[in-house]
Amino acid sequence: MPLYDYRVGNGERMVEAKHAMSLSPATWGELREAAGLPDDGTPANTPVQKILTTGGVVGSAGSKGDLPPCMGGMGKGCGSGMCGM
Repeated sequence: MPLYDYRVGNGERMVEAKHAMSLSPATWGELREAAGLPDDGTPANTPVQKILTTGGVVGSAGSKGDLPPCMGGMGKGCGSGMCGM
């Protein structure tokens, strides 16, 4: 399941949540249920907004440090302007 960032309420905080791509939670209660988040006292009807991020970009931190970003440092790929070649 993909990981999403959400703004809760008027932007007073951000949360990360994993849920099916087919879901579009609009409130904290819907997001809590979809992602299995704990009840922290936020009212269930508090609006949430999904924030667009670069979820598909993997850096070396995502690979536990054993690979540099973009094609393992083979000299080709997006980092060298060779995407798709």
